[in-house]
Parts: sequence; structure tokens; C-alpha cells
Amino acid sequence: MKKYLAILFVTLSASLAFAGDGDFLVRGRLINVAPNDDSSDILTTGTHVTVDDAFVPEVDLTYFFNKNWGLEIIAATSPHDISTESGALGGADAGEVWVLPPTLTLQYHFGKDKAVDVYAGLGINYSLFYNYDISDDLKGLGVSDIDFDSSFGLAGNLGVDFKLTEKWVFNLDLKYIDIATDADLELEAGGILDTLDVDIDPLVVGIGVGYRF
Repeated sequence: MKKYLAILFVTLSASLAFAGDGDFLVRGRLINVAPNDDSSDILTTGTHVTVDDAFVPEVDLTYFFNKNWGLEIIAATSPHDISTESGALGGADAGEVWVLPPTLTLQYHFGKDKAVDVYAGLGINYSLFYNYDISDDLKGLGVSDIDFDSSFGLAGNLGVDFKLTEKWVFNLDLKYIDIATDADLELEAGGILDTLDVDIDPLVVGIGVGYRF
């Protein structure tokens, strides 16, 4: 984690050296959160968990230090169905969990004042898991809850803004976010059945409009 923060700090410091009077861009997007999931097996059953896609609205704000450098923060939360796959326990419903993944991204814009502005960025993500709804399938195994650890990770970003007017833009955006969590399967009788290493690592594809001010 310290390594991630150091990378972001050095990059941000370099950009601030060229900072000037800036402006803001606020966008509203519809995003598809598509996990590239993987997990350790549940006990020795050969069964692992999978995390489904989610379509949700998202709001983001970018502050431009100058014509090239901007800092973006996104706000969105997404519900994800969880299920099991393969092995002795495959095909079970494991419930639903919500993820709140605020992501701060330092972006370099190649054409902020042009008709087409392509940008690339590197950032950091914090993901909080909440409102877990356990399934009847897991209750039948004596599991009362799943406790998900919060996650820190890097984020990569590519996108493009198409200028519609002097103020309005049409946006396409792609992010890859490193999200990994430990999930404790807590037993109704007490104790922990197993702890799973779960990598979610979603591709986040967004489409929307933005307003510059």
C-alpha cells in the first residue's frame, strides 16, 4: 500500500509543479462494472466464488491544474450477486454485496481545449463492502454472514471527451481497478468456516456527458 501511495504522490507532485489556474469538469455516466474475478477454493472442495456485473449511474468531478493535468474523483456504488462455481459446492447462490469504490485518478489530457480530448491516468482506489445479504443456500450450510475486508489498490484509466459545445462534452471512459479482499465465512454457531482470497479487479466501462465550468 505504501508503494502505491508513493507512486501516486510522486506523479501528483510532478504535475503540481506545472499547475496554474484551473477549471472543473463534472460528468454523469452510466457504468458497467465487470469483474475479472478469481478466488481461493472454499475449504478443499474445489469450489470458488464469482462476482456478477453491475450497471449503475456514476458522478465524477475533475479539477484541471492546467491544460494537460487533471485530478478526477468518482462517486458510485454497485450491487453484485455472488455465486459459487465448480467443485462440490458449485452452482450455489452466495448472496449479494454492495461495493463503494471511490477512486482518485491523476490524468494527462492530450487535447483539453480541442474537439477531441484523449486522456490517460493512474490513480488509487479504496473499496468498502457493505449491506451484505446472505442467501438461503449459505444459511443451509450454517453460514450466518460473510465479512469482507476493505481494499486499497491501483487504478488505470483511458478515456475521451468529444466537445459538443464550449461547455458540454460527450464522454467514453475505461478504468481497470485493482480490488482484492479477504472474505470470512462466519458460522452461525460461532467461528469462521473459511477465509477466501477474492480478487475482483473490474473493468469499468462508462458512457455519459459532462459540463465544464
